Amino acid sequence: MVKAVVGVNWGDEGKGKITDTLAEKADIVVRFQGGANAGHTIVNDFGKFALHLLPSGVFHQNIMNILGNGVAFDIEKFAHEMEDISGRGVPRPNILISDRVQVMMPYHVLFDTLEEERLAGKSFGSTKSGIAPFYSDKFAKIGWQINEFFQNDDALMEKINRVSDIKDPLLTGLYKKDKLDREGLLKWIKEKRDYVKPYIGDVPLYLHNALKENKTVLLEGQLGTMKDPDHGIYPMVTSSSPIAGYGAIGAGIPPYEIKEIIAVSKAYSSAVGAGAFVSEIFGDEAEALRNHGGDGGEYGATTGRPRRVGWYDVVASRYGCRLQGATDVALTVLDALGYLDEIPVCVAYELDGKEIQDFPVTKDLVRCKPVLKTFKGWKCDLRGIKSFEELPKEAQDYVNFIEESLGYPITIVSNGPARTDIIYRKSRLK
Repeated sequence: MVKAVVGVNWGDEGKGKITDTLAEKADIVVRFQGGANAGHTIVNDFGKFALHLLPSGVFHQNIMNILGNGVAFDIEKFAHEMEDISGRGVPRPNILISDRVQVMMPYHVLFDTLEEERLAGKSFGSTKSGIAPFYSDKFAKIGWQINEFFQNDDALMEKINRVSDIKDPLLTGLYKKDKLDREGLLKWIKEKRDYVKPYIGDVPLYLHNALKENKTVLLEGQLGTMKDPDHGIYPMVTSSSPIAGYGAIGAGIPPYEIKEIIAVSKAYSSAVGAGAFVSEIFGDEAEALRNHGGDGGEYGATTGRPRRVGWYDVVASRYGCRLQGATDVALTVLDALGYLDEIPVCVAYELDGKEIQDFPVTKDLVRCKPVLKTFKGWKCDLRGIKSFEELPKEAQDYVNFIEESLGYPITIVSNGPARTDIIYRKSRLK
């Protein structure tokens, strides 16, 4: 059995918590795409953690945590996270890294930073983690698979020279910076490869054998549908696909093995970075939602910068569920809305004077305005409630309306940051 946990919206939906919770009944957790440019916040018995690269199953000692070939593998951040969780009392997790994973090189971060500075006011809102240059190199066939690190110096230097011959003219001509330090890159590769060598293996073969033994595998996605480079708010997107279907490619398994897709959606909307965001709110209203939201406020787990916030967007979420192929929806941080007397929901878009229900392409999306429907708030703390029927009627009505509007079953409701703050419900749609 393979289950995918993916984001419906712009990312930051609470996938880390859902993966951490579902991992209790899993054997393997696989990060299948993305890099350290976004964080999954998890609260459990060990404390509060923001994981950027490690799979969210690392707090369970009985499972294998895998970094698949679709990941942008940042060795330094991987090492930092491993040492950080160990230093905070978490037993050393079981880790397997695909021998085909590609490595985030130091110059990827450099180019990401320089390009954002060059674009200035027209930048993409990058976290400057090197993601776009990394994936650009991967598809230009000048990236580095981790297995390539384990070659002799002559072979390594040949590739370093080949890559540098492409990069140096950009550095000196476009960005007015120094050329790459080729000997320094060779030294860096030889230093980093020793740390990761014990973890490297044949991930597709491992998963093939695990599935033959009827093991349960969780595929953990990063970001969400709106950040997909094909189906998202292009060009304000990421550079890898956060769609569940890509999990088969990023992990190296047959697509028909994915039986369940848990699509995670926040009970309101939030986003980091630039791009169209129809239900966005501003000023004091936004500040109040930002400070009540998440666990300690809506601030990026990677950057710390304030997230943009807005009301729940049915149009975007329905589109996100459809693209993900959701079999189940997990609605998170419902508890954050308890301060509101009334809770608006974006139920449609107005585009050039006409009301639309379907998510449009970006050039039209930027002209859309939200059509809002208002619900009565429940004005109380939802944490500690263990069954859906115990929720205030207003909270039940809110969840039921969203479910009916989406047309996808909400079977999980998160009502707090801790692993135990979770409600499993029987959907009306199942």
